[in-house]
Amino acid sequence: MNTPAHHDIGEETIDLLQRLIALGSVNDLTPDSGNEEAAANLFETFFDGLPVDIERIEPHPGRTTLVVTLRGTDPSAQPLTFLGHTDVVPVDEKHWTHPPFAGEISEGSIWGRGSVDMLHLTAAMAVVTRRLAEEVSRGGVRPAGTLTFVAAADEEARGGLGVPWIGEHREDAFPWEAQLSEMGGAHIRGARGGDSVVVIVGEKGAAQRRLHVRGDAGHGSIPLGRVSAVEMLAQVSRALSQAQWPQASDEIWAGFVRAFEFDSELEESLISGTYRGDYSEFGDLAAYAHAVSHMTVAQTVVRAGGPINVLPSSGELELDIRTLPGQSDDDVDRAITEALGELAEHVTIERLLSERATASSIDTKLYRAIEETLTQANPGAKIVPILFPGGSDLRVGRHKGGVGYGFGSCSSGATLGQVYSQLHAHDEHIAVEDVVSTVCALDHLTRVFIYPEKA
Repeated sequence: MNTPAHHDIGEETIDLLQRLIALGSVNDLTPDSGNEEAAANLFETFFDGLPVDIERIEPHPGRTTLVVTLRGTDPSAQPLTFLGHTDVVPVDEKHWTHPPFAGEISEGSIWGRGSVDMLHLTAAMAVVTRRLAEEVSRGGVRPAGTLTFVAAADEEARGGLGVPWIGEHREDAFPWEAQLSEMGGAHIRGARGGDSVVVIVGEKGAAQRRLHVRGDAGHGSIPLGRVSAVEMLAQVSRALSQAQWPQASDEIWAGFVRAFEFDSELEESLISGTYRGDYSEFGDLAAYAHAVSHMTVAQTVVRAGGPINVLPSSGELELDIRTLPGQSDDDVDRAITEALGELAEHVTIERLLSERATASSIDTKLYRAIEETLTQANPGAKIVPILFPGGSDLRVGRHKGGVGYGFGSCSSGATLGQVYSQLHAHDEHIAVEDVVSTVCALDHLTRVFIYPEKA
């Protein structure tokens, strides 16, 4: 894929990425942050004069999502939708050695907040869409399938003013059938030298819970015989921390494990669910491996007590729970109850945010196009579908019956652990060659998918 044309498309993507970083569209989870309107303005100018339809969607002032559509010629042809987001998470600037919003190129990388998550891919999506639109404007063949580029707002806050909002209020804004978004293309190096390139095919769900814990009220001066809610909370917290939570048993987890080329005994214990170690065998992906193989339960908020001389009779413990595909809200509550044992009679479970996990089949036209593209870019490598422990806008389309995959291409050889460690981190940066390889791979994939006669 290394041709003069790809050099040009790479330079164009690098320039656009630097401009996006410089916007500093920081989403601090409040409605008035983000200012994705600036990115929408940039992209509207980027596509000016081309044969595309452009729509701005703004649920809240400044929180703008831009939808750019290159119409296909065949209504029966499968459309392709790029979901790129333009917001980024906050920075603690004193921990950065490069300015977080300058997009500096140094040591072969582009530095800046959002460079990995996910402005490089958003830029690549825009460049590929514009290139195809330019070809049509010069009299070239229009694609059979419709291509849509979405520059989305508010992804970092779970999309209450972005793609999920659009899915609920403006479902007709773009096709949900086949979508690409963050993040794929990183490598897993096996113990025996094998190379695997990952494609994100699903992500964990959310099942937040608030546990209402009951204790004995009374005066602090006469505690004998009473168990305050504070003490009960401690017992509940300990029981939860010692619990064995439901584990993955599907082929996605099994394929992830096999990519590491462990010895057969370790591999079998990990896949069968009998493993009881600390996941250190996965190296810098230990926490990642644990997360994608379990329902995870993080204790994040605790509340109890008032006056120092009063034994509180109630308290609350909030849990950030992430579920695996196939696990329901009832499964979550059942697991909590089992973990608490006899303590469960002192606890009432309240359901907060709940959103089931999603995963897309790999038996689809789009996945096969991804597989072909990444195999061509990485001769001899296996393409491995994996689960993402966090969330992305792709879940919305999956809930609507579409498929969605995390895409990218790391020609630098960057491993999944290296890429994942960059998310929301200080000194976030991406190799220049990975920006170029991603846009080249995306260009190839798009042409294969929406120009079937050119495949």
